[in-house]
Amino acid sequence: MQREGKGREDLVFPGENGHHLRLARVHEDNMSWFASAVNRSGIPRITPHDLRHSAASFAVSAGANVKAVQKMLGHSSAAMTLDVNADLFDGDLDAVSDALDHAVSQSGVGKVWADA
Repeated sequence: MQREGKGREDLVFPGENGHHLRLARVHEDNMSWFASAVNRSGIPRITPHDLRHSAASFAVSAGANVKAVQKMLGHSSAAMTLDVNADLFDGDLDAVSDALDHAVSQSGVGKVWADA
């Protein structure tokens, strides 16, 4: 595990000098450490920002507290987190519909309309 034996403030992936890795430029003409690792992995091109965006989207879709996701990303507002980094997944709209159906059936509203 990359964090084993490291303190809370230690870098998980330090550079050769023990400090931050250089910027992860991912252009085809600049094979940075990150771009090289992605290339060797055989996965499609992805950037650190893409990973950040995906993490936010998955967290929100899984029901994470948006304020917690905001803090995780260092955003100034939850609105920014939702507008910029949290995409809607296809199943999210179905989940809203299912939740509304459940709420209506529990409230008895549908029975009132059926008996009218």
